Amino acid sequence: MTFVPSYIGLYERGEIQKRIGLLMDILKECRLCPRECRANRLNGEVGYCKAPSELMVSSAFPHFGEESPLVGYHGSGTIFLTHCSLRCLFCQNYDISHEGRGERVTPSDMARAMKRLQEMGCHNINFVTPTHYTPQIIASLPEAIEMGLQLPIVYNCSGYESMEVIQLLDGIVDIYMPDAKYMDEKHARRYSNAPNYPEVLKKILKEMHRQVGDLRVNLAGIAERGLLIRHLVMPNEVASSEAVLKFIAEEVSADSYVNIMAQYRPEYRAFDHPDISRKITQKEFTEAIQIAKRFHLYRGF
Repeated sequence: MTFVPSYIGLYERGEIQKRIGLLMDILKECRLCPRECRANRLNGEVGYCKAPSELMVSSAFPHFGEESPLVGYHGSGTIFLTHCSLRCLFCQNYDISHEGRGERVTPSDMARAMKRLQEMGCHNINFVTPTHYTPQIIASLPEAIEMGLQLPIVYNCSGYESMEVIQLLDGIVDIYMPDAKYMDEKHARRYSNAPNYPEVLKKILKEMHRQVGDLRVNLAGIAERGLLIRHLVMPNEVASSEAVLKFIAEEVSADSYVNIMAQYRPEYRAFDHPDISRKITQKEFTEAIQIAKRFHLYRGF
């Protein structure tokens, strides 16, 4: 059976235009993320994320370093957005997320970029750090659909999301790919200035799973729809791996696809904090894998 992205039906019913209107209204008093800065971004104000009202893109290309169900044979059509609403002190892409290195693009430019990635054979359109540009991204969809876009949309985010916004994405996003960074308010406050991150994450993971379910792949092993969770193991248990994995297994789904990642390295301002100023050890990573297995998780690692 041929895969049809969920957003096609919404577009044909005129529902996407309604969602665009609701999302753009949020920009007038921005609450696209849980910080709820209330900046009028349509009037030139900027909030915590430092993002302007226009889309800013750092790069768009077929990415072969993502998870295998996204990469497939021809890569994930990855579009890196600049700025970030979480702004972690250890960000490995700080030049993009903190310094905002990128170029301003129009919705038409974005539509053409998506279509180009499809023509290059990519298996999906993967928006990296889309939270603070969600209205503008969705506003580019109708034109892309009219050009023939028919790839799954991946919402590749920090996990620090607005429930209002995620609910407006129901039926538009095919694959949610959130980080699950912390379950300890102390660490969330210290390294991301977001003490409510654990509380927000729990609700958001459940809502994303409600919308799209567990990750589903086609006969070629390529993802078409579902939830894919990333968990970055950090030194000295900063990432609360046991609590994160327990929550996913017991309150989201034991069939969740969880990429337990070992690539943490101190970047940006991490060296100012002794707990995160080194790479993780093999022992720390192995323990995280063992914890996942103890909770009967089995997909993605």
